[in-house]
Amino acid sequence: MALTSNDVARLAAMARIELTAAELDQLVPQIDVIVESVASVAGVADQDIPPTSPPIGLINVSRPDVMEPIDWPTWRPQVESQAPAWQDDRFRVPRILEENA
Repeated sequence: MALTSNDVARLAAMARIELTAAELDQLVPQIDVIVESVASVAGVADQDIPPTSPPIGLINVSRPDVMEPIDWPTWRPQVESQAPAWQDDRFRVPRILEENA
C-alpha cells in the first residue's frame, strides 16, 4: 500500500508540522520506504519464532531517589549566580499563563 500526499499531510497535521507542497512531494517516497521496511520486518516475525532476550543480563544503573540535606547558605550564591533572574529568594521566570488560567 503506497502512501499518498494526503496521508503524509494528515500525519503532519496530527504532529502539528506545517509542510509545503514541495516538502510533501519529497517526504512521500521517503516515508513510503520506511513503512515498507517496517512491513518487511513484520513479515519475517512468525509465531514459530520464540521471543529472545539480550545475551547479556540487564542491569539497572539508576541510583535510588533519596533526599539529602544541603547546606543552603553555601549553595545559594552559586545558584543565584547561575539563575537568569532571581527575585524574593526564587527563580524568576516569564509568565506563560493568563490571569484567568
